[in-house]
Amino acid sequence: MDVQRSTFDVSPIRALLPENAPAFRRALFSWYRKNGRDLPWRRTRDPYAILVSEIMLQQTQVATVLPYYREWLRRFPDFPTLAAAAESDVLHAWQGLGYYARARNLHAAAKAIVSRQSRSFPAEVTALRALPGLGRYTANAVATFAFEQSVPVVETNIARLLARLINLQLTIDSAAGSAAVWTLAGALIPKRRASQFNSALMDLGALICTARQPKCGQCPVRKFCAAIDPASLPRKRARTPTKLLIENHAFTLRRGRVLLEQSQKRWRGMWMLPRLTRTSKPAPVYRAEFPFTHHRITLTVFTAPPAGTPHRKWFSPSQIETLPIPSPHRRALRALLDP
Repeated sequence: MDVQRSTFDVSPIRALLPENAPAFRRALFSWYRKNGRDLPWRRTRDPYAILVSEIMLQQTQVATVLPYYREWLRRFPDFPTLAAAAESDVLHAWQGLGYYARARNLHAAAKAIVSRQSRSFPAEVTALRALPGLGRYTANAVATFAFEQSVPVVETNIARLLARLINLQLTIDSAAGSAAVWTLAGALIPKRRASQFNSALMDLGALICTARQPKCGQCPVRKFCAAIDPASLPRKRARTPTKLLIENHAFTLRRGRVLLEQSQKRWRGMWMLPRLTRTSKPAPVYRAEFPFTHHRITLTVFTAPPAGTPHRKWFSPSQIETLPIPSPHRRALRALLDP
């Protein structure tokens, strides 16, 4: 474990130098055996199932992912099934999880795997990172959890835990801060039982070293921690101000069918209420707000006559249920069709 080669000050982590790393791991493993979370993706070494879980867990909480994960594996149990699926079916199965580029990348990765001559899933990190949508974390996570490779993983919980262990004063979302955390993660990873070690770090961050009220009195590795004010860490760069946007859409009902438009931009491939470039004076029939990355959007819906523009079609209520529709627009449709 050569943390001396890193580009950040190692003085706060003397307790985690090689001679103390075994004690750190023993304390962590002991806690994990008693307190680790029983999650379905931890009961398998199937790289497909693990990849699905890791993609779903990006920017999404475990409790939200669990029902989607089970249903996804029932509907798309392996790479060939997913690769053969229509994009609309993939997006329909993903709706409600948000960040739909993840679903498209997972679909593209399945196609890439199936198109390989061997049709085998790559085990090496370099090959994994060549797949669509797999960055450093996801590639390392699949390598360690599916193939027991001794590679570090750093997601939100682990980053917070490690930043506190070394009392990191750099912003964690800067290049230098990220490098510091990844360096420490790589320094601590054991040669054996790497998957358990990484899972234990995740769970310690999720259950004990929490964001707002860390339970330091219950922490099994407290004696290794250099944090002076744990709750103030990790430091982050100032947030981008939230932009307030208003988006106007049309609700057009004719003979029991609703006019919808297939999005070509934000929700590419999904169906939504048609966009309105101009609105009439009457009050909207539906209004709701929803967050989207650095925006807070007010969705405003007006009744409007049909407009025969490209990418628009008529659908019955029963057909609507089978379409991939963004959650804000699905909520609006349900409210308008069943007031």
